Amino acid sequence: MRQTLGFFKFVVVLSTFFAFSAFAENADSLADKRDAQYWLKKIQSSAQKLDYSGAFVYQQGNQIRTSRITHLLDGKNEIEKLEILDGKPREYIRTNDEVICYVPEVKTMLIEKRVTHDVFPAILATNPSELTQFYNVRMDETGRVAGHECQAIVLEPKDNFRYGYKLWAEKSTGLLLRAQTLNDKSEVVEQISFTQIAIGGVDKSKVKPTFKNTTGWKVENTLMSQASLSGWNVKSVPPGFKKIREVKRMVSDGAVANAGSSASTQREVSQMVFSDGLAAISVFVEPGTHSRTEGSMQQGAMNIVGKRHGDFWLTIVGEVPAPAIRQVANSIEFKTK
Repeated sequence: MRQTLGFFKFVVVLSTFFAFSAFAENADSLADKRDAQYWLKKIQSSAQKLDYSGAFVYQQGNQIRTSRITHLLDGKNEIEKLEILDGKPREYIRTNDEVICYVPEVKTMLIEKRVTHDVFPAILATNPSELTQFYNVRMDETGRVAGHECQAIVLEPKDNFRYGYKLWAEKSTGLLLRAQTLNDKSEVVEQISFTQIAIGGVDKSKVKPTFKNTTGWKVENTLMSQASLSGWNVKSVPPGFKKIREVKRMVSDGAVANAGSSASTQREVSQMVFSDGLAAISVFVEPGTHSRTEGSMQQGAMNIVGKRHGDFWLTIVGEVPAPAIRQVANSIEFKTK
């Protein structure tokens, strides 16, 4: 009897130990998830509210592009200057949602409205808690980026319709300093990273245009408006992707695209954008008047499909794996009234 009682007590203690261990692990996991979501919120707010200036490198496949960004708040106005440092010079000055692109080789200023708010380092377009439906979010290691101590956060996809991400946030401010896009083998397929960054103390003169005298420059307004693409429907969008906007704009071919050419033609392009709050898929619709070849291609994390649909040409673009783009491309339908 004593041996039986002793064995029973041993089993109870052992069971309690394992149950407590599981509880502790679950509690640690929940705490880790809360910490990771806290950092995602810091990343989201700091990019919009802080003053900063720095150079960053964007690597997409075998292409590398260097840019410089300067961002500050001037009263209620958010002002940002983005300079493309490789290839032909381009400069973008954004005041709130108005963007002016300076194209010096053809002395042209393009004026348009910003339609997306998820541009590095402000890459999140939704409440971070919503991302946990489609990503396992967890804390990762600490390290240095551009001379600053950072905390890494990992987002692992729960399906094969989206990539994984590893984000490096500056420890004291939460500003995103590096973002890596990971495939299903945890390989980096695309990344963007500051190589030099100064946070705070940004002089207002740094967000002024480099091109002081624009007398005689051509001004083009990229006319953009809300669209109602009621005839178009994407029957099978990957889980978690919601339509966030429908717009149409006039796109110019000629003077800007072909420096030195005076010929310029315009065509109307409509766009549907779907997003899960981190990744986005766009469907561009335009008249199928050009001679084009159907097909698909990949650049880094970007997958692209071009195809005809009746009298229209469709271009489906997204920083998502190929299965997601194919699913969208194969499920587009158009119904005339």
